[in-house]
Amino acid sequence: MTSPARWTQQAANAWYARQPWITGANYLPSSAVNQLETFQTQTFDLALNDREIALAAGLGFNTLRVFLHDLLWPQPGFLQRFDQFLTLAAKHGMRVMPVLFDSCWNPTVHPGPQPPPIPGVHNSRWVQGPGALRLVSPAAEPLLQAYVEGIIRAHRDDPRILLWDLWNEPDNGWGVYSDTEAPDKVTHVARLLTKSFDWARNANPTQPITSALWAGDFSDPSTIQQIQRTQSDVLSFHNHEPAPSFLARIESLRPHNRPILCTEYMARNQASTFAAILPVAREQHVAAIHWGLVTGRTQTRFPWDSWQHPYVDREPEVWYHDVFHPDGTPYLTAETNLIASLTHPLLP
Repeated sequence: MTSPARWTQQAANAWYARQPWITGANYLPSSAVNQLETFQTQTFDLALNDREIALAAGLGFNTLRVFLHDLLWPQPGFLQRFDQFLTLAAKHGMRVMPVLFDSCWNPTVHPGPQPPPIPGVHNSRWVQGPGALRLVSPAAEPLLQAYVEGIIRAHRDDPRILLWDLWNEPDNGWGVYSDTEAPDKVTHVARLLTKSFDWARNANPTQPITSALWAGDFSDPSTIQQIQRTQSDVLSFHNHEPAPSFLARIESLRPHNRPILCTEYMARNQASTFAAILPVAREQHVAAIHWGLVTGRTQTRFPWDSWQHPYVDREPEVWYHDVFHPDGTPYLTAETNLIASLTHPLLP
């Protein structure tokens, strides 16, 4: 039995024409240090999610990009907790964009209690999924396939799911973890990324699937970028640079004649701000999902250079990501007012 084919351009564009302007946040609860703490039974916090998702809805957002992990799949009650999260998001008028795999940050990962954040360091306990051991192990493939097919099949007709983001920045890496990265990581990721698209299509979702381009000008002939460009039903990308670069990335994807979604932007000290990016995204009718909602255990208000120079004795001059303090007060009221003024409902 062959998997369903990639959506045609016509099908993808028809789907997008039915959507409002897609805006929202990459959401991790302020109480969670990584993907595992978000949904593990000991740290899953529905009441906190309720308060924080309400903040996103108050800005006029309609979408949350949320990270899952393959190690969550066999845990008792995970599907129930995820379903509770989807119901809560829907209550606030939000649809969810689950991310199934991720190549960023720590390749050594285990379920259960997670270490506390490293003081003053940006996203210090984020983990890759699959981790290095599973990434290179042929014996792990059936487990990964069961996860992809299982989670998508469970929600293949679910209106609470906007789309499936199969793999976050597949060819990314971070120098601090170079000694523990899987040997020949990119080759293993390319193999599993291809299979992940097949597994996702085996589940026959009614929602589109994608994996976001993030490096360079998106014309890279690398195997991974080719897979992303040729297998995604809708094209997605990341950009944390000023508006001219953001617009250039959009223009580079236009010739593919498919919907375009930015699933990560916003880094204030790099001139990727709401004031700079959201008006461009709105004018271009490109989805805009920024990184970071409520500052917390991921510490993403600190910039990337905090890995070299931890902010242990000071706050950054400008928050890198995030919009709200844990008590729900805005970091910049003028900024939240601007967001709300731009996200009022637009016709599909």
